[in-house]
Amino acid sequence: MTGVGRILAVLVMAMLPGPAHPAAAAPASWAWGDGPGAVAGVVSRAATGGRAVSGCRAVSGVRRVEPGAVRGESARPRRVGGRVVEPVGRAGGRRAEGSPPYGAGGRSVEGPPVRRAGGPGVGVSAGRWTGSWESAPSGAAAALPGAAVRNVVHLSVGGSAVRVRLSNRFGRGPLRLGAVTVALRAAGPGALPGTLRVATFGGARAVTVPPGEDTVTDPVPLPVRPAADLLVSVATPGDDGPATFHQTALQTSYIAPQGAGRAADEDGAAYTTMVGCWYYVTGVDVLGPATGSVVAFGDSLTDGNGSTPDTNHRWPDRLADRLRTDRLGVLNAGISGNRLLRDGAGPSALARLDADAPDRTGVRVLVVLEGINDIKGFPAADDVSAYAAAYRTLVARAHARGVRVVGVTLTPYRGFPAYTAAREAVRRRVNAFIRTGGAFDAVADADAALRDPADPTRLRPAYDPGDHLHFNDTGMAKLADLVLRALHRVTVRGGSAVG
Repeated sequence: MTGVGRILAVLVMAMLPGPAHPAAAAPASWAWGDGPGAVAGVVSRAATGGRAVSGCRAVSGVRRVEPGAVRGESARPRRVGGRVVEPVGRAGGRRAEGSPPYGAGGRSVEGPPVRRAGGPGVGVSAGRWTGSWESAPSGAAAALPGAAVRNVVHLSVGGSAVRVRLSNRFGRGPLRLGAVTVALRAAGPGALPGTLRVATFGGARAVTVPPGEDTVTDPVPLPVRPAADLLVSVATPGDDGPATFHQTALQTSYIAPQGAGRAADEDGAAYTTMVGCWYYVTGVDVLGPATGSVVAFGDSLTDGNGSTPDTNHRWPDRLADRLRTDRLGVLNAGISGNRLLRDGAGPSALARLDADAPDRTGVRVLVVLEGINDIKGFPAADDVSAYAAAYRTLVARAHARGVRVVGVTLTPYRGFPAYTAAREAVRRRVNAFIRTGGAFDAVADADAALRDPADPTRLRPAYDPGDHLHFNDTGMAKLADLVLRALHRVTVRGGSAVG
């Protein structure tokens, strides 16, 4: 077995959320078994059409590179790419109004340095660049040196060309990208014939991304329709790792363990392993008629836990369906387990805001659904004034970038193991601030719409996937409708954000 094969064989986390999220478990045909000859984390190839299925386990003990941070640096302002970068909560060399005392330790309000390619691309028509898809980096996994990863991503808006953002945000060393291709998806890992394109970086087919940085491809001429599935294939001949990834994709992607030359394959025969995470790719922009994008910023409720895998039924996907005639892209910056006030799964909302929201292309509105993991997590976070200060800081920083902000109230979760009456009281007080504190440009009251009228501490059964915390497909659609109505109440540059 090759080194990559051994790495894949020992990735033992299920490709979808684990026991805490029973309704989002892997389909029955992908059941994780312990029968004779079974390998932990990989199921029978017969059950998956001849492909092995690997989970995506985050590397433990990894020293994260904070967005924009340099290892070993304190919270002092520093210079990146010729500009001064302030730590979290600071603006212009002073603490921003309403900024809480947390979020120091070198974390920056700026996103990671981004290396942008210079050329306009070949055959690229006029239009404007808009974000069409996003995956916020949630952490790091074991590197896959010598492999090729074929990521499946679902675009929100279309255009005549694409460009792809790739990340080494959490890597310890340089990331060597030997080949990157994009193609329209036919089925599984197979590309639609005639659509595969080679992406370049300043005209070169390979690039090295320093640790803690992102890179963006040159424009790639490839007409894409709204709601198209795009294959982004990344070959990594020299990745010392760990690999920056998004752990809970709820979308099947594919790995070719022997990846040399496989990024350019139209057929997917070499991609023999299926995974439930996205490696390296963190965004896709399109050049076309779209007028801007909306960022959905949050935790597992936004990441899609509870919705049906491989169907694009997360609430940001359903919102994208509703906004298509308004020519607005929708970017999903949800990270399962993410917190508002402190690091957890991924950097805190305050630490990652710029990298995952305003720094993205064409962002007009930020939708914030974040805070339930602080309430139900450890250590206790029961000071409502800290939530208020954090929300005000998020809004102030977004406004400074010309981005309007919709706040979403936190939904109930009685029946989930972490529920207590004391935490429920905190949730209600936080929601009172979201509704009436005046911090947000508009509010989507998910709590009022999704709670059980017979017991407001619980989700309405019709929206509950069974874990009493997340939303099923029906609940996701309901939330998308609520957010859409809130967007109609937001004004951007003198007009409505929608329509």
